[in-house]
Amino acid sequence: MNNSATITVAAADTAAGAAVKRRKKLHQHHQYESLIPGLPDDIAQICLSHVQPSTLYSVCQSWRRLVYSPSFPPFLSIYSLLKPSKSEENSVQFANFDPISAKWNVLPPPPLNPPLRLLLRHRSFISRHLPIQSVSVSGNFILLAATTDPLLPALSRPLVFNPLTCKWTSGPRFETPRRWCVAGASQGVVYVASGIGSSYNPEVARSVEKWDLKSNCTKYSCNHHDKNKVWKWEKMSGLKDGKFSREAIEAVGWRGKLCMVNVKGDAAKEGIIYDVGSDTWQEMPEGMLVGWRGPVAAMEEEVIYTVDESKGALRKYDSGSDS
Repeated sequence: MNNSATITVAAADTAAGAAVKRRKKLHQHHQYESLIPGLPDDIAQICLSHVQPSTLYSVCQSWRRLVYSPSFPPFLSIYSLLKPSKSEENSVQFANFDPISAKWNVLPPPPLNPPLRLLLRHRSFISRHLPIQSVSVSGNFILLAATTDPLLPALSRPLVFNPLTCKWTSGPRFETPRRWCVAGASQGVVYVASGIGSSYNPEVARSVEKWDLKSNCTKYSCNHHDKNKVWKWEKMSGLKDGKFSREAIEAVGWRGKLCMVNVKGDAAKEGIIYDVGSDTWQEMPEGMLVGWRGPVAAMEEEVIYTVDESKGALRKYDSGSDS
């Protein structure tokens, strides 16, 4: 009987402990529901949106969840291509740096069957890596162009990674899958141009396509009442020649235009500018072309910065003096 009594007491203690845990969980849930005690959540969110996200992240779980919710003001993140050191030569991963938690997070692989295989090296190109091209648009990381065996375009559709859901989705099918192309974005619209497909084609080398992500679309079709609208690539005015298909080229968004040069470094190059509003092309100003001697980026599509790799200097482009 003593043994029976012991078992009964233990069961009662366990039940009481479970009840306490449930009450704690309910209490924690109510704490999460109330971001700031005594204030409605919508008012609390307005107040907390003026606090540095890194500060909110370090205070409590409910505020940490708020920082990563769609209703919180967005913050910038860096994406990077990683080549694992202990795996096969052409195995790559993507990662992003979260400035709030100060951590690098490896992205999950795209859910493709067969799995996506991107070439970084090939015996035909001993001294260089094969390019993998991407852009960041409307809060999404978009993979646009790469190479797979046997030296073919790796992607028939762009792959889109949403950092809020941590999931990949597929964009609309390219009119022409390509690699070694021009890739860029301006005002929430993605552009690809030139490059080569399964082989060099002068028509492809002069072609330009755009994809507008601002059209409230789901995976393949829009949520608008107009059922005729679809998420797709549109053909735009082409280049005058195929000189921009020599290597991967980044088109830099700047004041409603896309700026690009066809050769990297100090070598002789050609520059061209595409006006996204008028769908027209124009020559690049001489001063901008001369100063384009390394990686180039634009801040908020308003100010262009370039790194002069030969001198190790950071420069800002002045459109007034073209220097």
